[in-house]
Amino acid sequence: MPFREVSAKLVEAQVAPGARLFSQRGAMVAYTGEVSFTPNIQGGQGGLRSMIGRRVANEATPLMTVEGRGTVLFGHGGHHVQVINLDGDTLCVEADRLLAFDGTLEQGTLFLGRDGGLMGMVRGQVSGQGLFTTTLMGKGAAAVMAHGGVIQLPITPQSPVHVDPQAYVAHFGDVRNKLSTALGWREMVGRGSGEGFQLELSGSGAVFVQASEEKL
Repeated sequence: MPFREVSAKLVEAQVAPGARLFSQRGAMVAYTGEVSFTPNIQGGQGGLRSMIGRRVANEATPLMTVEGRGTVLFGHGGHHVQVINLDGDTLCVEADRLLAFDGTLEQGTLFLGRDGGLMGMVRGQVSGQGLFTTTLMGKGAAAVMAHGGVIQLPITPQSPVHVDPQAYVAHFGDVRNKLSTALGWREMVGRGSGEGFQLELSGSGAVFVQASEEKL
């Protein structure tokens, strides 16, 4: 895999001839070797149709194509960085959380109404994601950003995971999501201290959670 976490907020990428990476524009901190950085109007791999879909969904964060031979350090805004390795899985993550990713991964969009029905759409509004999210599919690695650090929680058929929607970062695998409300009469009148909504993820895979309820 081309990515290595060198600190909580920096990731190192190995760039080799014949292979390419994509990164957020302005995310390059330093590099060595013969490396080129080119604006990518298509927003990664996936073709024109995928590009149009991401723009319509407002998931088209400006990217750079990174090519050549050398080593590049990526970081952005002082955010914490987590490297996620995919082996044929599909990663669901917000476009603005993507720091850099393998050129072997195909980028697309997912309508949250499809991934969880009506409550999936509600989840998008509650978490601030909107109605669409970005997907990365295939074999490779991606570096994602979060506030306050990231922890990976396994999801199994026997052990679904409940997450605060504001702390959700990304997930991969054969995962279904369901948004439920924890509001009782005390919360409705402003006297309770519980969380208003919970995101339940079930199936087989993993979810990444940040140690904050702040959106990037």
